[in-house]
Amino acid sequence: MTSKEIRQKFLDFFASKGHTIVPSAPMVVKNDPTLMFTNAGMNQFKDIFLGNAKAPGLRAADSQKCLRVSGKHNDLEEVGHDTYHHTMFEMLGNWSFGDYFKTEAIDWAWELLTDVYKIDKNLLYATVFEGSAEDGTTLDTEAREAWRKYLPEDHILLGNKHDNFWEMGETGPCGPCSEIHIDIRTPEEKAATGLSGRELVNQGDPHVIEIWNLVFMQYQRMADGHLEPLPARNIDTGMGFERLCAVLQGKNSNYDSDVFTGMLACIGKLSGHRYGESDKTDVAMRVIADHIRAISFSIADGQLPSNVKAGYVIRRILRRAVRYGYTFLGLSEPFLCQLVQQLVDDMGEAYPEIAKQQKFIESVIREEELAFLRTLDRGIRLMDECMERSRAAKVIAGADAFKLYDTYGFPIDLTELIAAENGFTVDQAGFQVELQQQKDRARNATANTFGDWTVYHEGEDVCFVGFDTTEVEGALLLKSRTVIQKNKEMLQLVFDRTPFYGEMGGEIGDTGVILSADGEQIRILNTVKENNLTIHIAERLPQNCEGAFCLRVDAARRQRIANNHSCTHLMHRALREILGTHVEQKGSFVSDQGFRFDFSHFEKLSDEQIAQVEKRVNELIRSNFQLSEKRDATMEEAREMGAMALFGEKYGDRVRVVRFGPSVELCGGCHTSATGNIGLFKITGESAIAAGIRRIEAVTGEQAEDLVLGLQGLLKTARSFFNNVPDLAGAIRKMIDDNATFKKQAEEFSRQKAAAFAHALSERAAEAGGIKLITVNQTLAADADPALMRNAALALQKELKGTALAAAYLSDGKPQLMLMYSDDLVSAGRNAGKDIREAAKFIQGGGGGQPGLATAGGKNAAGLEQALEALVDIATRA
Repeated sequence: MTSKEIRQKFLDFFASKGHTIVPSAPMVVKNDPTLMFTNAGMNQFKDIFLGNAKAPGLRAADSQKCLRVSGKHNDLEEVGHDTYHHTMFEMLGNWSFGDYFKTEAIDWAWELLTDVYKIDKNLLYATVFEGSAEDGTTLDTEAREAWRKYLPEDHILLGNKHDNFWEMGETGPCGPCSEIHIDIRTPEEKAATGLSGRELVNQGDPHVIEIWNLVFMQYQRMADGHLEPLPARNIDTGMGFERLCAVLQGKNSNYDSDVFTGMLACIGKLSGHRYGESDKTDVAMRVIADHIRAISFSIADGQLPSNVKAGYVIRRILRRAVRYGYTFLGLSEPFLCQLVQQLVDDMGEAYPEIAKQQKFIESVIREEELAFLRTLDRGIRLMDECMERSRAAKVIAGADAFKLYDTYGFPIDLTELIAAENGFTVDQAGFQVELQQQKDRARNATANTFGDWTVYHEGEDVCFVGFDTTEVEGALLLKSRTVIQKNKEMLQLVFDRTPFYGEMGGEIGDTGVILSADGEQIRILNTVKENNLTIHIAERLPQNCEGAFCLRVDAARRQRIANNHSCTHLMHRALREILGTHVEQKGSFVSDQGFRFDFSHFEKLSDEQIAQVEKRVNELIRSNFQLSEKRDATMEEAREMGAMALFGEKYGDRVRVVRFGPSVELCGGCHTSATGNIGLFKITGESAIAAGIRRIEAVTGEQAEDLVLGLQGLLKTARSFFNNVPDLAGAIRKMIDDNATFKKQAEEFSRQKAAAFAHALSERAAEAGGIKLITVNQTLAADADPALMRNAALALQKELKGTALAAAYLSDGKPQLMLMYSDDLVSAGRNAGKDIREAAKFIQGGGGGQPGLATAGGKNAAGLEQALEALVDIATRA
């Protein structure tokens, strides 16, 4: 059974059980501050489990692309060293939202595994939650009784809270779980150990592994740690697709299944190595086969490699793959980009987003590889310097090893490998101290504490009315809580209705005030969207939380935000008209002061193209197109209207279509009522932010007017410098041309002066120590500057043979030294760059340069005479 058939059988099975088959959510999470990546199949249903959104149906199933790079068994540095953990993986799952519960979940899991997939029943084990005195929970008898229908008692194990109680986080929905494990050891392996599969469940054996986890969500963990029963009990299951394929295809390693064999063969073809050749090359090939999936899917979902947050994670994964290929497979040119085609062949049918964006993904990866290969070379040179400094002790300091790891992407095992090849060791303990300090800093920087919600009025659905008004009367405060983020305390308020837009989709949140019936006024400092709730960040808690409130958005600020957001749509349209339909939005940030817009394009925009975009956008603004929107369109209706869906965005069953004349987009943000409200549009910057991604920064309205007024003022000032000539550009051009002429004349004068000075110096050459020596002291160099001295020395270096020049003089009150050897002396082994350092000590300075010419500066003018004597002594040594 192929992996594609295995995935399809899972989906078909649960469709037959009344489940709606839903598409995978993007792997990159954009509107949840608690997550950067989808790390479990349930993430896209999180709002439903939290009670902040209604379920679209009672049952669902899917294959979800996930990414994990931290946590239990998911340390990035370990991926590739075993055969069953991954960064990016697929999670097969089925869910019930208040419908079926434990018995049905277990029955269907057993039916799928044994009847559909034909797994030998005798190889399966199930774990059941034993209860926790700490939480006041008891043995999960319902699950145990369900398993007794299928498994003998010795195949049912009790598990503790650590293994068999699933929690979303420190607070939130949670519940007992039942894991299904399988023993895939060969008869010989079983005989060799004498241990039953039961004895190896959850003991870390790579061949007695968990394949499916059934979570029975029936509790809510409160901030003080106690559990409350959930009003609606849910099912959340997750089965690792890669492990399942290995089991069904009779493989002991995930990498031996057809999920990876095609990719491993492609890597082998590129590198000239064969999988199975050696432990080191096998690890490298597994790392690359795993990581290319995580990298490509993240880029397809809109997350480009960068130095911050999620982008840093992707860059770190990419660089780890490159350095394993570089070190162990001899791949010194970009190679990851050449693997994308194989990934499309393997997974493009199930996930068409990677096939549609193949060229873009390849381009981004290629540029990242080239940049890191240059960094890797610098890191290797730094490693050489570390070994030079540590040659006596033969130990690379922990701080140096950490710098190589953190700045240059060297894994500690690569540092150890290079060190060992040169007879060095690495201070592992020191490295671990530095690593732990970095983790502590990161943890402290992101440490959040959430209090429990205090409920004032019952209600779950928050109605956003901000598309139609910026003020609401009679709103009820549903709940509030205190949150501490980065050591700063904030109050979060949730109302039953609100005109405040929560930060989302690149658009900043609203600010404003809330007013109580007794006249109390409280500022709203920001509004965010979290877990489908519109959360108002307030300066303080109202005195009476149970009364009605007036919610008032800062309407002028909102209007500027809406104008800028609408302008991004117009500019997107203009870019596609002028540059081509390959242009697609890749990100944006919209505020009341301006906006930036990221888009796919493979070259810098010319000045002419920027002018064309500005002109076209201003034409669309002057056309004063009225806002036309359909707030509850189906995706099919949206497509028929010409709306373009963006990769990496998660759309619901119903979407909002926003139209301004020829511009039609899916969008959930705030928009102006007509394009004429935007006013003037001006581009302030255009740059590259990644391979194939350009960024335009722009302003509109009052900010654009201020920009133009500022430019006009600058032109007026510039014109005044030229006696207010009508043709300012011509005057500037004439000044540049004149300056070029004067510069040439000055250079010729300097050349002649240097030649004359060199001639004068050559006549002072005297025999000393078997060479001709020219000595220059302060008296002789009184009219010379360092540039003149250097030019004269360079002329002498070429013209004379067997000659050295030693100079010591003051320049702007600072002591200066120079040492020159003619070319033939350099060929004989002289090195001015090395020799001058000894003399520089007398002026309390340092210096260096080339073997033929070196300079030094210092701060002790009183030592000039001794320094000159030292230079003469060095130059005349036999």
